[in-house]
Amino acid sequence: MKVAIMQPYFMPYIGYFQLIGSVDLLILYDNIKYTKKGWINRNRMLQNGKDVLFSLPLKSDSDYLDVRDRELAGDFDREKLLNQINGAYRRAPFFETTRQLIEQVVQHEEHNLFNFIHHSITRTCEHLGIRSEIRVSSDMPINHELKNQDKVLALCEAVGANTYINAIGGVNLYDNSVFRGRGIELKFIKSKPLEYLQFDSEFVPWLSIIDVMMFNAPDTINQCFISSYELVE
Repeated sequence: MKVAIMQPYFMPYIGYFQLIGSVDLLILYDNIKYTKKGWINRNRMLQNGKDVLFSLPLKSDSDYLDVRDRELAGDFDREKLLNQINGAYRRAPFFETTRQLIEQVVQHEEHNLFNFIHHSITRTCEHLGIRSEIRVSSDMPINHELKNQDKVLALCEAVGANTYINAIGGVNLYDNSVFRGRGIELKFIKSKPLEYLQFDSEFVPWLSIIDVMMFNAPDTINQCFISSYELVE
């Protein structure tokens, strides 16, 4: 079984979905510390030819809480976020199809941050025809006090993984010999250069999956983009 383990991100870039598509099972971390300046509740989209941030506002709380313990702000204006996205992409060729998905995601009546993002990931995978199983880390029967590589190995062993695939950014975080010693093959996914037409603008790479879906049909994304990567050791 091929397994990946990732933090939850709201409407992340295409590489995140390439990783999901490369494995049989994605384990989504919920019992991991929320990172304030990371990409868990924000990403970038195209607006007037430039990349701009969009985000999910959060309820003020301790910076030490896990993702599963964070809540969306009580005054989160879902219509405002939808209007921001719609205004940016109204002329895009696949606006109508993508708009329906984005509305289902943003209008989801959930206040818990992790549950909200979990829903957005599963719905986007369904839209793109990615059928990999997604499970939640805290449901796994392991010692959750473990950290870093030890926790990854425990999660892999708990589900019977023989291959662990990680984002290329983590290549220096893991020891290949330790994985081999536990009977698990360690691979890293490296996205190939990807470009598509974005209105009449100069191409801005690695924006949110929203951008990819606005300019490309789901079948094209599934058949061409999701598989546009290589696995390296």
